[in-house]
Amino acid sequence: MGRAFQNRKESMAKTAAAKTKVYSKYGREIYATAKSGGADPDGNLALRGLIERAKKDQVPSHVVEKALEKAKGGGGEDFSVARYEGFGPGNIMVIVNCLTDNPNRTFGDVRQCFTKTKCKIGTPGSVSHMFYHSAILAFAGDDEEAVLEALMEADVDVTDIENEEGQITVFAPHTEYAKARQALVEAFGELDFALDEIQFLPQTTSPLNEEDAVMFEKFLDLLNDLDDVQTVYHSAEF
Repeated sequence: MGRAFQNRKESMAKTAAAKTKVYSKYGREIYATAKSGGADPDGNLALRGLIERAKKDQVPSHVVEKALEKAKGGGGEDFSVARYEGFGPGNIMVIVNCLTDNPNRTFGDVRQCFTKTKCKIGTPGSVSHMFYHSAILAFAGDDEEAVLEALMEADVDVTDIENEEGQITVFAPHTEYAKARQALVEAFGELDFALDEIQFLPQTTSPLNEEDAVMFEKFLDLLNDLDDVQTVYHSAEF
């Protein structure tokens, strides 16, 4: 797999306004994950991983608690996943993941980001077949053989395991996320995961020239400014 999963540009909380937007995105995702899979983190591993990630990103506890209480209460917004694909500057492949309560509005907003930066929005499946949809679990360790053995005993379909600079990184199909995480915790106890999520990883990456890189940064900034956009995956090589 290489270290392509680190290629993805993260939303940077550089200002108070940007931090608020990051908190809002986490709150929405926690709410949607809790509502669909249950608000108990012990019984909803996707929620548990998400909450741990939010804490590492210094999301205030009241944001997490409010989202969980809202999910427990029922009613409220009915968010659904919306995914858009296309091509950015330099023909870079892009996947935009959203949570929306109004798909028509979200599609219009995302399409405008593509249009403003001379990018091309595509049809579903136009680029996603060139990405691996992977569960990624990274934690401190150096014995990849023991990790592989634990995962094999739990009948986890492992794609790859990396051992680099004192960190083990496990890659598995996204459908194996819960099983892989549970197997690791049962084998090695409560782990402090440096990475615990599902991502789209590009099968190949492409460098950008200076002009395309500037436009691509603008494109990412426009997308990250949208409340409905949760994550942007791409094949750009920075």
